[in-house]
Amino acid sequence: MSLGLVKKLCCSTVWSLAGFKYAVTHEMSFRLEVILAIALTPLAFLLAIDLNQLLLLIFSLYAVLIVELINTAIEATVDRIGMERNELSKHAKDAGSAAVFLSILLAVLVWGSIIGSYTVTKIDLFHYFYVDS
Repeated sequence: MSLGLVKKLCCSTVWSLAGFKYAVTHEMSFRLEVILAIALTPLAFLLAIDLNQLLLLIFSLYAVLIVELINTAIEATVDRIGMERNELSKHAKDAGSAAVFLSILLAVLVWGSIIGSYTVTKIDLFHYFYVDS
């Protein structure tokens, strides 16, 4: 690995951490999502029955963070262009917000379905509804 490549990798890491720091500092929703991801990641290891479920749980959490960072970048770019009211700026910000909403919905569906299957498996709910004739 050449020295130039290492330097570029180090710079990219520093810039990425600066973007993360900006989002944590300036975006309340991102802070809340980070706290949720930190709290729910250990729970994913307890709930997952296999590696596929674990990956779904974790990926769905961190997809929300990724999409929120992209939304923050869109909002910062639009604000940089100008603060005056513009219909295209509104559409860009609304689309970014919709992407965040869909990623959260996806995470809720993934977590809900896995928790639901966990509940059925562990508590054996079908046993209570099964009538032996």
